[in-house]
Amino acid sequence: MTPTLQQALDRIDDRVDDLVELTRDLIRFPTINPPGEAYQPCAEYIGKRLSKRDFDVEYVRAVGAPGDSDAYPRVNVIARRDGSGPGPCVHFNGHLDVVEVGSGWTVPPFDGVVKDNKVYGRGACDMKGGLASAIIAVEALIDSDPDYPGAIEISGTVDEESGGFGGVAFLAERGWFSTPRVDHVVIPEPLNVDRVCIGHRGVWWAQIETKGRIAHGSMPFLGDSAIRHMTTVLERFEQELYPALAKRISDMPVVPDGARQSTMNINSIHGGQGEAHAGLPTPCVADSCRVIIDRRFLIEESLEQVRSEVVDILENLAMSRPYFRYDIREILAVPASISDKNGPVATTTAAAIEEILAVEPAIVCSPGTYDQKHIDRIGKLKDCVAYGPGQLDLAHQPDEWVGIEDMTAAAKVMALVASRLLRRTA
Repeated sequence: MTPTLQQALDRIDDRVDDLVELTRDLIRFPTINPPGEAYQPCAEYIGKRLSKRDFDVEYVRAVGAPGDSDAYPRVNVIARRDGSGPGPCVHFNGHLDVVEVGSGWTVPPFDGVVKDNKVYGRGACDMKGGLASAIIAVEALIDSDPDYPGAIEISGTVDEESGGFGGVAFLAERGWFSTPRVDHVVIPEPLNVDRVCIGHRGVWWAQIETKGRIAHGSMPFLGDSAIRHMTTVLERFEQELYPALAKRISDMPVVPDGARQSTMNINSIHGGQGEAHAGLPTPCVADSCRVIIDRRFLIEESLEQVRSEVVDILENLAMSRPYFRYDIREILAVPASISDKNGPVATTTAAAIEEILAVEPAIVCSPGTYDQKHIDRIGKLKDCVAYGPGQLDLAHQPDEWVGIEDMTAAAKVMALVASRLLRRTA
């Protein structure tokens, strides 16, 4: 530990109150996605803060991205501060958006309530606490070592919760996450403060629609129920697909243990005409039924295999069940992603965790995807990990919180990581 680095860590200890207030300020922006609220003011808040440390700040709107509109502009902030000489670029990327609030809260979700050494609020854990830790880490490092080599970047990007297409994907397509501009990326997702996350499972989202023929509900024999057709699809999933998925176990270190197998969730189901005005039912046979499937797959499985397993079931029903008709529409398809656990950013982060927390860090993979998928697939940048404060199982829950001690420790780890990667020569 050099005197300069020790000074940076001491500055972080001195700025815990600032770290807490920064987290609270970020939570107070209700950046709910969808539809994508308060993106621009949240991005501008971060940009104004970093400009005071001589960062060059740019705001990039993802014009034409899904969901982008004048009412809900997809505005990203990217800040860069070049050092005193040549060297690598270390980039910290955090997403601004949060999921819907949902029910079950005992505290106001956007007040940033502080109690029991925790900060509560929607996005506290996922991932405004992590973004705040990265900002404090970088500020402390700059104040202690203003003549560092290379460059430091911090970005606040949007739409991660809906696939990242208006955020990291849009930027990666334009070279913001590729060499020679960027060399190392840390994403402060809440994978627990003593773990380094080197990748994630793949995801395939699709909508399946079964089709029928409308008729009077008192004479269903004159129609054809799309809901009954969908029932057979779900029965086949239960009988054939789910048992097959349960037998597939990955060598990826996915956490929790249950996510080491392939999984599929039925996200939603909608069929028929529903309720008419004043809550009265409509006496009709359903001519359409739709489900959204959320298939999470392993690095050992191909995307083609994942697709074909579902399509084969549908095709078999089309041949064997009278009047069975269907459409399938792909919504999202992303292969599994994994970085080298022996790569620079993974090993440097692991060493910093051991130094700060005095524990041996776990090397893990995430059950769900995050924006590493775009940095890997589009940016072709492999040296990327997720590391940040917060417990993964608190994400998207009511009364979401992040621990202040964890945020402080994560900030120290990230300061060490940035300093050592900036001075890395090989």
